[in-house]
Amino acid sequence: MAAPGRRSSTFTRLLRHGFTDPQAAERLLDSTELTPLRNDPVLLDALGATADPDLALLGLVRVLEAQPDRTARRELQDTLIAAKPLRDRLLGVLGASTALADHLARHPLDWHALVMYEPQDLHPGVEEFERQLADATDPVSLRVAYRRCLLAIAARDVCGTTGVAQTAGELADLATATLRAALAIARAAAPEDAALCRLAVIAMGKCGGHELNYVSDVDVIFVGEPTDGADEQKALRAATRLASHMMRICSETTVEGTIWPVDANLRPEGRNGPLVRTLSSHLAYYQRWAKTWEFQALLKARPVAGDLGLGEEYVNTLAPLVWQAAERENFVADVQKMRRRVVENIPAAEIERELKLGPGGLRDVEFAVQLLQLVHGRGDTTLRSGTTLDALRALATGGYVGRADAVQLDEAYRFLRSMEHRIQLFRLRRTHLVPEAEADQRRIGRSLGLRTDPVAELNREWKRHAAVVRRLHEKLFYRPLLDAVAQLAPGETRLSADAARERLVALGYADPASALRHLEALASGVTRKAAIQRTLLPVLLGWFADSADPDAGLLGFRKVSDALGRTPWYLRLLRDEGAAAENLARVLSAGRLAPDLLLRAPEAVALLGDGDGGAGGLEPRGRDHLEQEILAAVGRSEGAEQAVTFARGVRRRELFRTAAADIVASYGTEEAPGDADQGERVELVGGAASDLTAATLAGTLRAVVRDNWGDTLPTRFAIIGMGRFGGHELGYGSDADVLFVHEPRDGVDEQEAARAAKHVVEEMRRLLQLPSTDPPLLIDADLRPEGKSGPLVRTLKSYEAYYRRWSLVWESQALLRAEPVAGDEDLGRRFTDLIDPLRYPARGLGDDAVREIRRLKARMESERLPRGADPTLHSKLGRGGLSDVEWTIQLLQLRHGWEEPGLRTTRTRQALAAACSAGLISAEHAETLDEAWVLATRVRNAVMLVRGRAGDTFPSGGRELAAVGRYLGYGPGRVGDMLDDYRRTTRRARSVVEELFYGA
Repeated sequence: MAAPGRRSSTFTRLLRHGFTDPQAAERLLDSTELTPLRNDPVLLDALGATADPDLALLGLVRVLEAQPDRTARRELQDTLIAAKPLRDRLLGVLGASTALADHLARHPLDWHALVMYEPQDLHPGVEEFERQLADATDPVSLRVAYRRCLLAIAARDVCGTTGVAQTAGELADLATATLRAALAIARAAAPEDAALCRLAVIAMGKCGGHELNYVSDVDVIFVGEPTDGADEQKALRAATRLASHMMRICSETTVEGTIWPVDANLRPEGRNGPLVRTLSSHLAYYQRWAKTWEFQALLKARPVAGDLGLGEEYVNTLAPLVWQAAERENFVADVQKMRRRVVENIPAAEIERELKLGPGGLRDVEFAVQLLQLVHGRGDTTLRSGTTLDALRALATGGYVGRADAVQLDEAYRFLRSMEHRIQLFRLRRTHLVPEAEADQRRIGRSLGLRTDPVAELNREWKRHAAVVRRLHEKLFYRPLLDAVAQLAPGETRLSADAARERLVALGYADPASALRHLEALASGVTRKAAIQRTLLPVLLGWFADSADPDAGLLGFRKVSDALGRTPWYLRLLRDEGAAAENLARVLSAGRLAPDLLLRAPEAVALLGDGDGGAGGLEPRGRDHLEQEILAAVGRSEGAEQAVTFARGVRRRELFRTAAADIVASYGTEEAPGDADQGERVELVGGAASDLTAATLAGTLRAVVRDNWGDTLPTRFAIIGMGRFGGHELGYGSDADVLFVHEPRDGVDEQEAARAAKHVVEEMRRLLQLPSTDPPLLIDADLRPEGKSGPLVRTLKSYEAYYRRWSLVWESQALLRAEPVAGDEDLGRRFTDLIDPLRYPARGLGDDAVREIRRLKARMESERLPRGADPTLHSKLGRGGLSDVEWTIQLLQLRHGWEEPGLRTTRTRQALAAACSAGLISAEHAETLDEAWVLATRVRNAVMLVRGRAGDTFPSGGRELAAVGRYLGYGPGRVGDMLDDYRRTTRRARSVVEELFYGA
């Protein structure tokens, strides 16, 4: 038994050499198998240099124990003492891979594969691997020979003899040799099939790209042709049998494990298509049916086994189609959609650990490089490489990617691939997840040379490189566009004008020539302004390209920059406040309304910043705040016209604030129609627009009174909001539906009071519609008694007399939305007291009144829907649209408002919720109606935002329709889904309406 002092010294040495379990290590070092090595002073140093010294020591003892006899064990022991290269390779593999340690335990003499004699042993090619696999005549012996070759590759890798790119290349070469050996075994088993056909195996994916992982599916496509004189169908059946047998040889699991699955699902029609096709059949499919991603996959196609002449003919025949793929409609959108789908399919619990598919992962680099290859490889054949790093280098050489950017991405890709290799090497399992256990992360970090604090250093380096990759689109797509138009230092490469135009077209810009002119105007020169623009534009171009109308976004940005370029805070705001630049890009490319509002007063761009206390400048202002600001300005103004000009300016600014907030909140979301958040957003927009209109009317009223009568109007005067205004549900393009009511003050002649009230109304309407840079506010009083034929303004007594004698049921229905919005509060309250018995009649409506409302609704449906309009897509009057939902809810209010206080509200959603709470409508029906109403309202808002004018149906133009889709949360290429969802939602609502409203 060792003395305590010696034991303490050994523990310290073991800890210093990286062992985490010194007790177990000491026991292993005292084992019989290590007796000749125990006094070797370099053994601990060699173990300490491995990724996991504990694992390496355990593996070494296992390999020594497994030697067939004493002579073989002594040979290995002597070699370990005398040959440092062999010792480092063996211990390096044992410290990095339990799977290869298991292989050496089963095949203890395979350590000889780590002894390298000739230079070619350091860098073997396909031929050398074929030689090493030549004796494999059955699936089991092929697996053993494959693992023996893999052992040598791993040894070179973990010892740093080869870099990550060369290791990936060697793995691809070994896979090529293995496919050839497996096909030879299959041919030998069925010589009659081999005689009937020519069969080519085309490697795809990482194998085709000469950048394979340790454990990965090997993607292939099979091409078959009959031999001379053979029947084509018989030849294809024979080729299919050979291909299937070859796949089974590689994929089946035995005691020796699996080589790797052979995956042929990248073939035409995927798993539903025939396994083997003729060359002409492949060509016909790709000419007629192939999707964009299939051409992207063909970038890596490489003949590897079988009839290599046929394989080369396949690649050469399809190459022209690959390099025309960028000309396909929606090319970039298709590629980006595929990338998004990959990310969406990652389980939420794994996305932060996904090294390959997650944001900032390997696939981001590969997709971006492939996209640039497809865009620019049409005219530049130097870009046509299937290997990611070679293609990235060629893109940098050709000036399509900045050289510094290419270096950063190269480093990031190599680091992430090295992590992936080390993760897979441990158990030889197909995974791309960074393990959570600290011991695993420690082993990976040490294997990459991070020794001071392996876990912390690994995570720090991983996150740093992932952050570089996350900036892919800026780095790879947009910065070179600026280089194409900006002045560069002599000798610097840049995109040619043609290449820049090609890229802009591929990114969705419809007018690349104009886009380049805008970029040149913004970014050229040596001024500080141009320098900041060159920093901002790469990111902005990406955000513009992610919209439905990139050209509009870039044009709007140039106009805003031209207007504010000399303002010192403008570019500083965009550069320094994280939210401002992105918010501006989203707003400028989302449609016409918000940019038009902004360009009328570009200083409103300041609202797009982060704001005070992180709340953001887009937080809507409340009614009290708005009214206070407007009334204060009225008090400072010299006349009513100046005061109303200021009030309209506030309205324009706040409309922009509301629209911008709505766009920013909506942009890029993938939500189901009717989502609760969307309902809240609709209420936020409706409330903000209604408060703004009310404050504008209050300010205008004050200005008119002050300009004509000083402080006191001869008659009390109130404005009653009606329709969507009274319901706090205004949209961006809504008129203000109102009633005007007045009451002469004591001692004032009624005629004088009437003239004063009429003058107020006429002057308010005139001032709010004067030609101006600010949008007009139209006042609509058509819901007044007697409609357009009746007086614009009445006294409270006149309203009382009219409603007592002449009121019709439709007027009671209209009054459900009546709410005082401005003017004399007491008069407004007395007006609502007057109309409450009409809109909430005691004991509800009689049967005749219910029939009358149903008749009016049916008549409206038949007469008011515009000619040619699709009734399934008209948001107001169409099936299950706003009118359907609102009339159903209003009928419930008229019938039950007298007994259910919750129904006495002007707001649609509140009334619907109250009806549900009172048991007047089921929760399922209420949800269906609410979903349809919210969706239809959002469609109207979207149309106004996109087109700049109000509309009740979806636009017909492709870009406008796509922009509406983006606002509603539908990504590129999902316009059809949007229309289908709208029809389905409103169809369900209509069935509820027919049951509840019509009693069907």
